[in-house]
Amino acid sequence: MTGPWVADTDALVAGIADGTRLSVSGFHFTRSPVAALRALVATGVRDLHYIAWGGGLPLELLLGHDAVSRATLCFASLDVLGPAPRFRRAVESGELELSEWTALGIINGFRAAGENLAQEVLQEPAGSSLTEGFSRPVDALFDSGAAPLRAVPALPVDVLLLHAQRADEDGNVEIAGARGLDMSAIFAARKVYVTVEERVARGELGAPRSFVLPRTFVSRVALAPLGAYPTSCLPHYSADFRALRSIVDVKAGPLPDAALTPRPARATAITRRASLPAAAVAAAFTPVAEPAVTYTTDELIVCVIARTIDENSICSVGSASPLPTAAYLLAKHLWYPRLLLMSHNGGLVDPPVRPLSLSCSEFLDHHLAIAHTGGDETYHWYYQRGLITHEVVGAAQVDATGATNNLWVSKQDGTPVRLPGQGGMADVANLHANFMIYLPRQSTRNLVEKAGTVSARRAWHDPDQRRRYGLRPGATRVVTDLGVFGYDTGRGLLTLRSLHPGVDLAELRERTGFEVLLDDDLTTTEPPTPAELTALRMVVDPLGVRRLDMVGSLDRQRLIDELLDTEERTMDDLLDTGAELR
Repeated sequence: MTGPWVADTDALVAGIADGTRLSVSGFHFTRSPVAALRALVATGVRDLHYIAWGGGLPLELLLGHDAVSRATLCFASLDVLGPAPRFRRAVESGELELSEWTALGIINGFRAAGENLAQEVLQEPAGSSLTEGFSRPVDALFDSGAAPLRAVPALPVDVLLLHAQRADEDGNVEIAGARGLDMSAIFAARKVYVTVEERVARGELGAPRSFVLPRTFVSRVALAPLGAYPTSCLPHYSADFRALRSIVDVKAGPLPDAALTPRPARATAITRRASLPAAAVAAAFTPVAEPAVTYTTDELIVCVIARTIDENSICSVGSASPLPTAAYLLAKHLWYPRLLLMSHNGGLVDPPVRPLSLSCSEFLDHHLAIAHTGGDETYHWYYQRGLITHEVVGAAQVDATGATNNLWVSKQDGTPVRLPGQGGMADVANLHANFMIYLPRQSTRNLVEKAGTVSARRAWHDPDQRRRYGLRPGATRVVTDLGVFGYDTGRGLLTLRSLHPGVDLAELRERTGFEVLLDDDLTTTEPPTPAELTALRMVVDPLGVRRLDMVGSLDRQRLIDELLDTEERTMDDLLDTGAELR
């Protein structure tokens, strides 16, 4: 081997010591360095400090081998598949020391480390109880009238494990697709250890929309085909949701080896499916059932959200949010073709309208989006400049003041229960024009009098104040299966603005944990129109992925299996017709 190239993943991770500050590439089910992580835990390493935007599969893998004792992050779940059980248990038991930052805090902490600075500033995540834990107030040196500032310390990383598509013989690395926080983490890291799908000759890197990392910043690189499996590494292969689905059923101990090992048949299947033309896949999804005579609650919620969008909107798809995603696509398809969307943590910018999918959404947007970038870059370009209008998010609790809680709740006996975390909600509650929350199954458990812990809350409501801060004016809304609440700035409380058709006010009050105040202009929600229903059922979500938001845990897993059956069968039928790229 020459330059930074090493023989294999064992050589790649050799020397990573106990206590190392470790970060990983990708996000959710995209380009996780699984092969490198498996080699690392095989060394018996302990007391790692895991530093990343999210936990998810990489952190679950490490926790399953007792390799981590500290974590700095802002979110940990298995995305649409459900909670991360090892993370939850480790935090609840105190075995994992957790430091929670906002997404922008982690991005700017990485940025400070990468620029050799002691600190970096950001707009204050006002209203969140997390703010004091990771940042400090600072005075603006120049009186610009901008938003209040906080400073975060540099967040250096000892080793970043990065999986990428290709590297050349000199060790330059090509990264394609959505990049998560890779660009920030790379330069915050003292050493970058890379696994790649392919080794190519010098001069062959530079695929369209990719980024080439100069070899200066690459410490070691090893060839590891399928090294991100069961997560994705497009255009080589999509995430194997069938394998990921099997992980959910194993709640403790090491992740099942069978789910992390690409069997030949599965490897062939996912690589062949990834070779299909994206347009052909999008066109192949057709409704799985006869349309209902009337509308369903999930369809009503989609239409309510879609109607808040206009031609000047910019919508960011949040984590595990099928209903809002369907709403953005519906608005773009029916009314606003120039509506700009960004998906996969802001990394795939301006994709066209395409069918909602569980296992194919990244594949479709990877090929059809105009730009591939990182969540850190879109945070700076779009979020901090106040350009995003919609990123509708879910919450475990929303209280009477509009404060949300995705951090901790208590069982009836008082036992604390750890939740996934706020992700970027503490940032976007103020930075985005609208702070919108959706609760598909309203109850006294999720609409409460007072949130015990506040993960996010809008603090800047006044339109003039928002304009001074360089942000768009907007509204706070809570959309549920029973009605729509809005924030009344005069009262400082949520008021009921709209009651859905067929919902009795007494029922809504019974399923609300605080006194329901009625807006002066209380109306009845307009039901979906025939045009909205046709577009939603035939174009935007023919498979009914939106239903994932409406069901409980057990039914959710059954529905996931059903969707995977349909999606895999559709793609395999295309392969049987010879539709592979040539």
